[in-house]
Amino acid sequence: MNSSVSALPLSTLNSANEALTLRLPSSLQLKQQLPLSNTLNLQVAAHRQAIRAILNGQDPRLLVIVGPCSIHDPQSALEYAGKLARLAEDVSGEMLLVMRAYVEKPRTTVGWKGLAYDPHLDGSDDMAGGLTMSRELMLEMIRLGLPVATELLQPMAAGYFDDLLSWVAIGARTTESQIHREMASGLGMPVGFKNGTDGGAAIAVDAMRSAAHPHRHFGVDSQGHPAVIQTPGNPDTHLVLRGGHKGPNHDRDSVAQIRADLNRLKIPSRIMVDCSHANSGKDPLRQPAVFNEVLEQRLQGDRALIGMMIESHLFEGCQPLTESLRYGVSITDGCLGFSATEHLLLDAAQRLAAHAKG
Repeated sequence: MNSSVSALPLSTLNSANEALTLRLPSSLQLKQQLPLSNTLNLQVAAHRQAIRAILNGQDPRLLVIVGPCSIHDPQSALEYAGKLARLAEDVSGEMLLVMRAYVEKPRTTVGWKGLAYDPHLDGSDDMAGGLTMSRELMLEMIRLGLPVATELLQPMAAGYFDDLLSWVAIGARTTESQIHREMASGLGMPVGFKNGTDGGAAIAVDAMRSAAHPHRHFGVDSQGHPAVIQTPGNPDTHLVLRGGHKGPNHDRDSVAQIRADLNRLKIPSRIMVDCSHANSGKDPLRQPAVFNEVLEQRLQGDRALIGMMIESHLFEGCQPLTESLRYGVSITDGCLGFSATEHLLLDAAQRLAAHAKG
């Protein structure tokens, strides 16, 4: 993974207060340099359709988005992906596993913003290199047979890898953004909107309603030119519950209330639970307990619960960004280790299979 599309020289500054600008290659240039083959394009299309079938109740499997909170080391991410690809085969009758390939990290104030922004982890912000590395990494994951998911934070970055994605998240801090709702309305894959940081689902429900409609909006075309974008509307959105300031919202009563609200608005009841964040009290080792609580609700007949999300890496926990990093450990949110993840999902697959047999 050593291809590179270089950024162009800095613009001339007109005043001391003017922002520096560095021209990036267009998304079309990067896609031409790192193309998606016809075979892999068909694979991505099949994965998107499989996720749609789960959302629409045509496929009884559980959708599980699983992987690192954010990727900072392509080598450990690919090792994880290889392990996940083998696990995905083992549970394929009961679950569809989708690899989290999060290359953007939202920040409340400041901090490392993700592989796409700062791939060298040194503040150099080589975004041209970060976009290249991100696309290369996602292509390698797809070659392993995995569907790939990410959170789209910066709409201008989306075009560099939108053709590789089978599922997209819009985060809690951007679900209210009109720009992200417009972007989601033009994406060709299912999109999960997270509830707001307050824990309420109203903002995400509004986002789903907005994204389902066509829009015309300002944007950038594949060659990097300003453009008017016309979108068809996205019918494959759903809600992702991640808890909020008041605590978890994955419990039976919370899910029942949200399902009732969706039904009242005539929005399909399609709910995913994020087992991390406020639902786990930000304790990554609590994720299996959350997962099993939600799984039990599903086994007892709540078919609105179509999937779950797990933050998982090769090894559990997290670490600060320093010059000496432990291999396979997150530098952002704490993660469940792969061994515990594998045990959790194999056990869940057995429970789902037994339930299906009656």
